[in-house]
Amino acid sequence: MQDLTIVKIGGNVVDSPVELLQFLRDFAALPGFKLLVHGGGKIATTMGQRLGIEPNMVDGRRITDTETLELVTMVYGGLVNKNIVAQLQALSSNAIGLTGADANCIRATKRPVKTIDYGFVGDVAGAEAINTTTLSALFQAGLVPVLAPLTHDGQGIMLNTNADTIASVLAVAFASLYRVKLLYCFEKKGVLLNPEDDDSVVRHLNPAKFEEMRMTGQVSKGMLPKLDNAFHALQQGVYQVVIGQSHYLQEMASDAQEGTLLSLQAS
Repeated sequence: MQDLTIVKIGGNVVDSPVELLQFLRDFAALPGFKLLVHGGGKIATTMGQRLGIEPNMVDGRRITDTETLELVTMVYGGLVNKNIVAQLQALSSNAIGLTGADANCIRATKRPVKTIDYGFVGDVAGAEAINTTTLSALFQAGLVPVLAPLTHDGQGIMLNTNADTIASVLAVAFASLYRVKLLYCFEKKGVLLNPEDDDSVVRHLNPAKFEEMRMTGQVSKGMLPKLDNAFHALQQGVYQVVIGQSHYLQEMASDAQEGTLLSLQAS
């Protein structure tokens, strides 16, 4: 079985030209088949304010009305995605930028209204929503897919979709075809025991420890869905999941002990 490395890069790294370039150098140097999922960062907020579109956030999640959907489609699928692709081309990595609508790569359903109407936000139903055939053909052709955090509903509507979720569902969809490593790269060194101490990295994390940290509030906000997605990927057959700092991408990909290694077993 061939290896496939799926990397999700966080928005704070995307926001920093220096950090992003260093990450892309390391990503371009990864051997074998690989795929990059990127977040949007603050660029959509900044661009929206220039256009008179103020962000509406609830619990850190963007409410996506019609105007905001147009904005994130332009920014995530255009400006951010194509800048990343252009930089990878300069690094001799033959990248191709995609949204979920391109070649029907990722379908989603509009999130139903419960207590909050998130607007045009998409939930990916599962691995069956991923077009693994087309993406595998891109790997075989020597291309590196770079996916923006946008999906489509199959009825002509684009949907703003969480990039952590996209990375997890992609990893699960490919788990029966490749030995998949899923790497979540962001600005922290890993999952932290103390959010105020960047060196308090939890080197190994299993579901029991995660639940304990959830109950005590040691992990919260954006880290919760990231870890939920990561453990779901492991439960569905993904070979390895690591969460860590973008500076250590090479080490995370090569089994060197950097970041937080997730496991379903007690450490």
